[in-house]
Amino acid sequence: MSMQKADIPESILQLAEKNGQLQVFRFWNELNELSRADLVKQFESIDFDMIKEAMEQTNLASGSLISPLKTMTLAQQEERKAAFQTEGNHLIREGKVAALVLAGGQGSRLGFNGPKGTLNVGITRELYLFEILLNNMLANIRAAAAETNQEMKYLHFCVMTSDQNHEQTVSFFEDHHFFGYPEKYIHFFKQDQAPALSHSGEILLDEKDRISLAPNGNGGWFRSMMRCGLWDLLKKDGVEWINVVSVDNVLQNIADPVFLGAASLAGVPAAAKVIAKVSPDERVGAICYRNGRPSVVEYSELTDEMRLATDEKGQYLYHFGVTLNYLFKMTETEKAAGTSLPIHKANKKIKCLTEAGEPFVPEEPNAYKLEYFIFDILEAFDEVLSMECLREDEFAPIKNKAGVDSLQTARDLLVKKTGITL
Repeated sequence: MSMQKADIPESILQLAEKNGQLQVFRFWNELNELSRADLVKQFESIDFDMIKEAMEQTNLASGSLISPLKTMTLAQQEERKAAFQTEGNHLIREGKVAALVLAGGQGSRLGFNGPKGTLNVGITRELYLFEILLNNMLANIRAAAAETNQEMKYLHFCVMTSDQNHEQTVSFFEDHHFFGYPEKYIHFFKQDQAPALSHSGEILLDEKDRISLAPNGNGGWFRSMMRCGLWDLLKKDGVEWINVVSVDNVLQNIADPVFLGAASLAGVPAAAKVIAKVSPDERVGAICYRNGRPSVVEYSELTDEMRLATDEKGQYLYHFGVTLNYLFKMTETEKAAGTSLPIHKANKKIKCLTEAGEPFVPEEPNAYKLEYFIFDILEAFDEVLSMECLREDEFAPIKNKAGVDSLQTARDLLVKKTGITL
């Protein structure tokens, strides 16, 4: 289809030609003024360096030298728990920590129509995931204040949404009056997006005026916070640590003083909470070293030999799995910001338009979805504290509609831990 290049803004035309992406504008002649402006806005937001790097990148797993990373066990923590708690409570009272909840997903996999964080966990009453996470953090805030009989210091609670659920999430909090938490301490921002690419690297279109975009993975949280100005706001308010957690774990221990204190006293730039795997075959990412850098190795990357490998005491070398509860020191994270994170190309079936403008629903993977993973950020640091937590105290994710890690198992674990009535 012919395209009137003269109608395309010169700067956009140059950008498209430079990056070999003129096909994005193949239906320009059919668009009205508003649709053209919208398409240009989408195109301007694309990170072309990310696309170039992704297409040049080879298999991430190939050639990786994986070795075990030692974890501070529960028994080892017990010896210094009082000191950790004192240090952590001090940081909380001073407002030196903020929470970041990764909440860009929908609940469709659970049979729920809406943002995952708005899922009602209650049975006889309303009790939402977002509400539970706020309450979990508040419990630690109250305990820290009570330790010295001081007035409670509210912590910043940041929620990373996505383009598809942002408005619903904000409205949900407004409708529930922010669950009694001061509104000025709750912040919402959208995760950056990345375009879907054909296997040859061309940006795909959803519609004639719409690029096929998807959230760029949970590892994009830092750049998204920087872009929207939230990072600077937290710095100005004296925040030193960011506690990054997933939205779907009802036992998520946010602003845990023992975790905070251990990381602070160890002088590390980052820390990760881990649990002992129920068996070597449990499908969770294991904390490790990759090519001498702290990292997480996915279950699929572990060979049978590695899964079953033991130390001199008979303990499995890759015994601890991550829970998606991380601490990042803000100053050190900024220093690492220049580090280029690996880009994960997920080969997916992505519906798109053909060259003729017809909808195409593939039966086989036809495109790459580009993502950053949060655990890749760990590789930017020389040292990361891996800290064990008790599964029944801190790990009850809602991943599946039924069976393991479902709403029912999370409810059972929540009731067992807290004794509350659902």
